[in-house]
Amino acid sequence: MRKPAARMWKGALWLFCALVALWLAAPSLIVIPLSLTDKPSFSFPPTGWSTRWYTNFFQDPSWVGALASSLQVGALVAVVATIAGTAAAAALTRSAFRGQQTVKAILLAPMIAPVIVVAVGLYALFLRTNLLGTTLGFVIAHSVLALPFVIIPVTASLNGFDRRLESAAAICGANRWTTFRQVTLPLVAPGVISGALFAFVTSFDEVVLSLFIQSPYLQTLPVKMYASVTRDTDPTIAAAATLILGLTTVLTLTTTFYIARRNRVR
Repeated sequence: MRKPAARMWKGALWLFCALVALWLAAPSLIVIPLSLTDKPSFSFPPTGWSTRWYTNFFQDPSWVGALASSLQVGALVAVVATIAGTAAAAALTRSAFRGQQTVKAILLAPMIAPVIVVAVGLYALFLRTNLLGTTLGFVIAHSVLALPFVIIPVTASLNGFDRRLESAAAICGANRWTTFRQVTLPLVAPGVISGALFAFVTSFDEVVLSLFIQSPYLQTLPVKMYASVTRDTDPTIAAAATLILGLTTVLTLTTTFYIARRNRVR
């Protein structure tokens, strides 16, 4: 009787997972067809097909400029947050000091605190420092939100790292920087790459914080989409959403395949 019961629970678990996956994918199953409709409205299901809304997206300087701004800010945030997050993770796992848990809690706080709270605080700070609507301001603000998503995977990789390899490198005469660059970093690269991907996606998708620090001269794509949905009714926004979905999916799959291939080689 145990085997049929186990098979029943396993089937129920698979069914539950399939329903959750369907629920998560449902918005995409609606947005993608809407971006290919031939009508200037959000009627679903589409009665005809056309790529006119993608043409409209790439021929509109405001949409293309918003996409370029998001890509630029996201790339810079990925670099800044990855460097800062990797350094913080190394410090938290390689040393013990008074108040370590407090420092860790502060570094991870942006992941727990409501984004609107962070946005209001940064808005007041940037208003005093003239960083509103600047690329530097966007990079700093988005890096604050992305930092925890780098620290967590890098910390997990460092905790599973065999520190005897570092000791062996030190015995061979390597200093700390050389040891970290040539021994530690290559072995924890999957965690670092995952953190960089999370940082880019966090920045690329952020809208609440970006609404507070935007300017007429610098808008990211999510902010442009939010402004568009309150004024326009054409499916160009669906085309923009599909492009975001496609970009994040390609990045995620590429990183996943790279890490899986690297682990097989190791």
